[in-house]
Order: sequence, then C-alpha cells, then structure tokens
Amino acid sequence: MIVVTNTSISEERIGQIVHEIEKSGVQAHVSRGTDRTVIGIIGKVEPTLAEHLRQMKGVENVIKISKSYKLASRDFHPDDTIIDIKGVKIGGDNLVIMGGPCAVESPEQIDEIARLVKAAGGQVLRGGAFKPRTGPYSFQGVGVEGLVMMAEAGRKHGLLTITEVMTPEYVDVCAEYADILQVGTRNMQNFDLLRKLGTIQTPVLLKRGFSSTYDEFLNAAEYILAGGNPNVMLCERGIRTFESYTRNTLDLAAIPVLQQLSHLPVISDPSHGTGRRELVEPMSKASVAAGANGLIIEMHTDPDNSMTGDGVQSLFPDQFANLLKELEQLGALVGRRFETPKAPAEAFAVWTK
Repeated sequence: MIVVTNTSISEERIGQIVHEIEKSGVQAHVSRGTDRTVIGIIGKVEPTLAEHLRQMKGVENVIKISKSYKLASRDFHPDDTIIDIKGVKIGGDNLVIMGGPCAVESPEQIDEIARLVKAAGGQVLRGGAFKPRTGPYSFQGVGVEGLVMMAEAGRKHGLLTITEVMTPEYVDVCAEYADILQVGTRNMQNFDLLRKLGTIQTPVLLKRGFSSTYDEFLNAAEYILAGGNPNVMLCERGIRTFESYTRNTLDLAAIPVLQQLSHLPVISDPSHGTGRRELVEPMSKASVAAGANGLIIEMHTDPDNSMTGDGVQSLFPDQFANLLKELEQLGALVGRRFETPKAPAEAFAVWTK
C-alpha cells in the first residue's frame, strides 16, 4: 500500500504520517519525487489504518499495490532512481559503460586494461576476483588479492570498480574494495546474500537469473531494497532458451518492460547475453536503442588466452574503443548522455585484433 501526499506537504507533516503508520507495527518507506512524496507501507495493513490515513491532512490518496514487489515498483517510486557514485550518475538519461576482463589475473593485466577502459571513455572497471564456475576444476579467481589489484587500478586511472560477490561472508570485504557489488545469475535467488546486501549502502548490480521471470527478478531486488539499501541496478544478461548457437538469448524486451514496472536503472550485458564477440557490438547498440541505462562489456588485451576461457565473448581494446565512439553518436539520438574522450588512435594501436 502507498500513501500519496499533496505537493504542498511539509517535512514535519510527512514525519507525523510516518509515525502514525509505524504505530501500527508496519514499516514506512518515504520516496520523494519531483511532484509529490510517496510513502510506501510494508506489512499487513488493517482497513482501519488505511481509512485513518485517508483522513489525515496532506494525504491525497491511499492506494493498494497488488504487486508482490513494493519498493521496486514504479507505483511506489514514480521517478527514475539515479544512483550517484562519486559523481558518476547511473540512471535517468545517463549512459554508463562498465568494461574490463571476466577475471582479474595479475596487477599488470588489470592496470593495463583499466588504462584502456578509461582512454576509451568507460566509467567503471569490471573484473571478477571470485568466479562461480560450472566446473569445479575451472579457474575460480584470485580472491581478495584480486580485489586489491582492481581497487588500485581503479584509483590510478580514475575509474569506479565493480566485482562479483558470491557469499554473505564476503560482502563486507568486497564492499571495502569495490564501488559496486555484482550478484551473478546463479545467485539471484541466494536470499541470504540478498538480505546481507540490504544491510549496506554499497550499490548492487543484480543480474537476472538465466531462467527467471520479470516478477522473480524484481522480487529478488525487493530483498535488497527491503533491507535498507536503495542503490540497486537491474541487469539483463541473457536467459536460457532452446537456442544453442549463442551462449544465452539476450532478452531486449526486458529493458523497456523493467523500466515500465520499476524505477531502478537497467543495465544490459551483451557479452554474457550472446557469448560471441561478433554479436557484442550490435547487441550493445540494440540495448542502448531499447533504453538501457548502461552496458557491462567484457574487454581483454589477450582474449584468446584469458584464464577463464571466456575470451570468445571479450572484445579487443580497439573494438571496445570504436564501439564506445559509436555509442556516443547513438546515445545522442535516443536521449542517452555519453561522451568519449578524444583519445589518440595510437593509444589502442598495439592492441588491434
């Protein structure tokens, strides 16, 4: 249920309404929009409380939300959520590019890739320190040491960092080194992990489970929001279908659908969504055209010899830089703000494919 207030309501009056709500043993979450303030009520609401709230001064309407996800719903938060991380704004009309390798392999590797991501115009350095792999004998990441390497590379080159967290026990240490924590597709319904992420304020990129519906996806986000962390991004990374030519099927429709249902920023992952290098560029453009607020793209200086074996979906640095320049032009056509630096071509010459 949500309480919609009128435009002239004071902060003092909002506080009084919240007090009345919480006296009934339910939770109140305040969302301040450009036109009005909405107060979301989480918990079982007695009919008498709803009627009492309707009579209170400053209340315009009391509306029952039928969706199982409340805080993630656009009904509760009509305006787009914009997450500001050290001056980088994610959401709204902004286009944010996250680039880097599937996994951190060495200080030299992540430092050089960070330099190239920055030179191309990316704002966030991606890299896994802990890697959930299908097979137990595959490379599992370098652990906390990798977090340190990536944090140092990010600071040196002026980039935010994002890394995957796999268990509740590692949330605090990952949050100590990274600016954004990623929840992978296999952990989308790891509810203990989601609850733990709700107790911190570090932004979270939540990837859609490869067999999950939109409703299940948004309910997973609700766990984090309900815990008290409002800084959640949704990531469409492809779903499992009958098609075997691509690694997954990138659900482009998810981008506008999620933006209709929710106020949270939507990021697209064309690398995992296709699993094929030659498809990353067209699906990146398609994602931006569909309204994505950002992209997370795998890029490696030596994809064919990456330790994870995912090089087949990783762009070479010059491909990454060329793509970002084209996205700058495309973004201007579809209302997404993104600018690339005037990096000299020779900055990428040594890394041409």
